[in-house]
Amino acid sequence: MTVQPIRNIIFDLGGVILNINPQLTVDEFRKLGWSDFYEENKKSLARELFFQLEQGNSSPGAFRDAVRAMINVQIKDSSIDEAWSAMILDIPKERIRYLEELKKGYRIFLLSNTNEIHRLKFHREFENEFGYSFYDLFERNFYSHEMGLRKPNPEIYDKALKEAGILAEETLFIDDMAENTEAAKGLGMRVLHIEPGKLMEVLPEYLERFDSYPASDC
Repeated sequence: MTVQPIRNIIFDLGGVILNINPQLTVDEFRKLGWSDFYEENKKSLARELFFQLEQGNSSPGAFRDAVRAMINVQIKDSSIDEAWSAMILDIPKERIRYLEELKKGYRIFLLSNTNEIHRLKFHREFENEFGYSFYDLFERNFYSHEMGLRKPNPEIYDKALKEAGILAEETLFIDDMAENTEAAKGLGMRVLHIEPGKLMEVLPEYLERFDSYPASDC
C-alpha cells in the first residue's frame, strides 16, 4: 500500500503539552478529608466520578456535590476546584514556540480527556502567560467533556477525524498513554507514544526521520 505523508498531527494535552502531576490532586483531596481515597472500593468510586465529569455526563456543580458526599464535609466550591486542579502545572515556553513553528508545516489539533473545571483553569493561565487564546494554538480543540466521549473509545477519534475533515492515514496521533495510542492505531493513524514531558526530545527526531523517507508502496 502507499505510505502517505504526515499532514496532520493530533496532540494529547496532559503529559504531552501540559505538564501535570495527578498525585498532587490525590494529596489535596486527602487534606480535605478524603482519607480513604486509596482504599480500592473508594478508589473505584472516585475514578468513576472523575470519568463522568470528563465525559460530560456530570456538571461541575454535580461533581462538587458528589465530592462533598464522598468526603462527608461541607467544603466550598473553590476549595474543591483547587484540589481537583492541583495536578495542573505548566506549559514550558519552548514547547509552545515549537508548536507555533510546527503549525506552519502541519495542521495541528488537540484531543484531550479533560473537563470544564480544568479547561477553564489552563485556558486562563495560558492566556495570561502567552497573551492569546489557547484555542488559537490549534486548528481545533477536541475535549472529551464537550464530545461526550473519552479516549480510548474509538468513536472519539473517528468523530475528531470527521469533524476536522482529515484522513487517518495522513495523521499522527501523540499521547503519553499506550492504551490511547493503540486505539488510534486501530483506526489507521500513525501513533507516537511518549513519556510525559518528552515531546521536545521525541517529536522533532520522529518527524525528521519520517520526512526523510519518500512516499512509497509497500
